Amino acid sequence: MERLLLLSAALLALYNVYRRWTRISLADIPGPEPSSFLLGCLPELSQSQAAEADFKWQARFGHVIRLKGILGTDRLLVSDPKALYHMSNSGYHIRKSDFRSELINILTGPGLAWSNNEVHRRQRRVNSPAFGTQEARSYIPIFTAYAHKLTSQWKDLVGADGTALVDTPSYFSRYALDTIGAVAFDYQFGTTDNQEDPLAEALSSVVPMFAIPSKAGIFVMGLLEFMPIGILKFLIKNAPFPVLKHSRHVTSIAVGIAKQLVGEKSKALVAGKGKKDVLSLLVKANASENPRTCLSEEEMYAQMQTIMQAGHETVAATMSWTLLELARHPEMQTRLRAEIKDTYDALRARGQTELTAADFEEMKYTVAVMKEVLRYHSVATYSVREAARDEVLPLSKPILTKSGKTITELPIAKNTVMIISNSGYNRNSDVFGQDVHVFNPDRFLDDTVDLTTRLGVYGNLMSFGSGHRGCIGWRFAIYEYQSFLIELLKNFEFSIDPAVSDKILRQPGIVMLPAIEGEVDKGPRLPIRIKAVDF
Repeated sequence: MERLLLLSAALLALYNVYRRWTRISLADIPGPEPSSFLLGCLPELSQSQAAEADFKWQARFGHVIRLKGILGTDRLLVSDPKALYHMSNSGYHIRKSDFRSELINILTGPGLAWSNNEVHRRQRRVNSPAFGTQEARSYIPIFTAYAHKLTSQWKDLVGADGTALVDTPSYFSRYALDTIGAVAFDYQFGTTDNQEDPLAEALSSVVPMFAIPSKAGIFVMGLLEFMPIGILKFLIKNAPFPVLKHSRHVTSIAVGIAKQLVGEKSKALVAGKGKKDVLSLLVKANASENPRTCLSEEEMYAQMQTIMQAGHETVAATMSWTLLELARHPEMQTRLRAEIKDTYDALRARGQTELTAADFEEMKYTVAVMKEVLRYHSVATYSVREAARDEVLPLSKPILTKSGKTITELPIAKNTVMIISNSGYNRNSDVFGQDVHVFNPDRFLDDTVDLTTRLGVYGNLMSFGSGHRGCIGWRFAIYEYQSFLIELLKNFEFSIDPAVSDKILRQPGIVMLPAIEGEVDKGPRLPIRIKAVDF
């Protein structure tokens, strides 16, 4: 029976592929030749280092590129600013596909990352009060406390020569998880104290499982895009694939903990003892009898999963990429440390001891370095959208089609799949200058960046997405990032063996992680040498 169901599902998917192939034509749009009819251009896109194919293709074809998917189907790879602005601000006419939503559902449940249309609008409205500017600023002392704990732990590792070698991904992953647990849920994972927590253990293996896919995996995932939604939901919930089984396992643990925490915080709210963590604020915002202005219990649990998945490995990976670039550019460390010292001198002069959000924002070079890391090493490489109706994409630059026509806008048919290349846009030379493949923070200080088309929620970057799909927790991520960066620079200098530096790979996946060439099977790795400094 199970085999018959799978066969029927595959035949229905193939029929939908046929309909898509015969109805939609982007054949006149330039793009790379596919490696095969069966897999199209997808192996080069998803099996290379993160965004390597994007950079190569956009240098040749521009910023709206036709790509072949499985079985000759067409899709677009988009990094054009005007097209992205339209896609981000067209309401839900360009949306997440059912396939992508169901994949997200198994990881995070029916939360913000999963939902579409009115459900997404309602969830965003209920969530927003917990993610405001004042709320994010109030967590800076907690971010700083965890950053101080990390520096103390690293100081204990320093040997007689005044240095130590630390493998950053494992440290930052654990500290980011404990930090998000504290500020978002008032929950102690304890991973920085080497405590065992079932949810932390399960989460630690989610991101590596969604790494470079095999060719068979590429074909199966491509075929799933065309499955009828009912069969797709059944397969994702029941298929025995290891990655899906593990995701279901993580979800079951997370929901169990979420139920406990939501119950505790609901009782505290009734008793007038509510706290200021994100989940407490969500419970408070959700205290409505109107179903149109609140979340269901299942949606509330999903918000916890979404926050953990979105706010954990992303910040951790960004910190690793930051230390890599600082180790490669010691002159930037010196300049950063001088700015941090000046900020503390001004702080003490006014009789204060703790940095505030205003101090963070006045550290112009520090902010520029952070923006440049987010631009150069966008850890969220792609997002995928689908046209809910026939659409027309406006273009920043005309496209010369294969037939010799010049077009300034691109009509696309309903159901057209569009891959948003966050990394490709962040390396768009029309926006960020001609040296986009060079790590140069000064571009954010010298008016190099073109702000004509304002994209993203931070720094004109696509690293946090844009429009109503922009990351709701981006302020938390920025303040956490800066808290750790300041504390680390106050205490250490960073260097890396040049031979190792040249072998660092940008491994693709849900989050782009560093790995060492020839040692990818050992997982995320980035060995950085630290040396204690006087501050």
